[in-house]
Amino acid sequence: MSNFQSKPIPALAGVGLKPQHFQSILAQDSHVSWFEIHAENYMSDGGPFHHYLGLIREKYPLSIHGVGLSLGSYDGLCQRQLDDLKRLVDRYEPGLISEHLSWSRHGQHNLNDLLPMPYTNESLNTFVTNISRTQECLQRHILIENPSSYFELNYNEYSEAEFIVAVAQKSGCQILLDINNVYVSAKNHGFDAKAYIDSIAPSLIGEIHLAGHSVQSLLTGEIRIDDHGSQVCDDVWALYQYTLGKMGPKPTLIEWDTNVPDWHVLASQAEIAHQHLISTSKKALF
Repeated sequence: MSNFQSKPIPALAGVGLKPQHFQSILAQDSHVSWFEIHAENYMSDGGPFHHYLGLIREKYPLSIHGVGLSLGSYDGLCQRQLDDLKRLVDRYEPGLISEHLSWSRHGQHNLNDLLPMPYTNESLNTFVTNISRTQECLQRHILIENPSSYFELNYNEYSEAEFIVAVAQKSGCQILLDINNVYVSAKNHGFDAKAYIDSIAPSLIGEIHLAGHSVQSLLTGEIRIDDHGSQVCDDVWALYQYTLGKMGPKPTLIEWDTNVPDWHVLASQAEIAHQHLISTSKKALF
């Protein structure tokens, strides 16, 4: 039995919770409205991570973001991984639970990456089957995040936006729309990021992610890498503002997973998102 009451994630700004910031968050009342954890970092039964998470969870709503279920695996889910996730969900009663439109496991081999899937009917059926099993186990609907991508397969039967919408509609899950990933993929492949966003119904979006990315020079030109290691760039902020104008306020998370800065830097990024959300809410009243 959980000691926490389930708290919905508000349509305000949150940040990814990092151990470097535990003390800073607890030492002051944060203007950040909610926090998100990576599930796999908290699948042990005890230790300092759970101690601090418990203290923070008493004050703030929590979202759980998984990176290891491998929902695209054709041979199904790892029951142990799913059971561990359920224990974590039951323990902390998160407002949202999310995973990725990707795969990372084949048989007994686990790969330390979120690998892309072909957008075919066979892949669609695999995702729907695995998402349905996850939702049945957790007794909760989940969200699925769009990936960042660096190459395209020539035998896709759907565009990425068409595919993730079909997955959501057939499985009953929602979409975690990562604006940075849309921007990175659009730049890498030359498609229209706004058209991608326009093709998704607002009712399907349950959460938004924002992050920084890097630009690398190759012999064939530039490539953008979703490394979560810097501030959100101006173009992504502009695309976020466009998205809010189309979809209205949505819970928005700032991700920063490499080169993690001091707490005030991360909180200041959340404050920018917060101002965009408040501005969108005010416009909706008039």
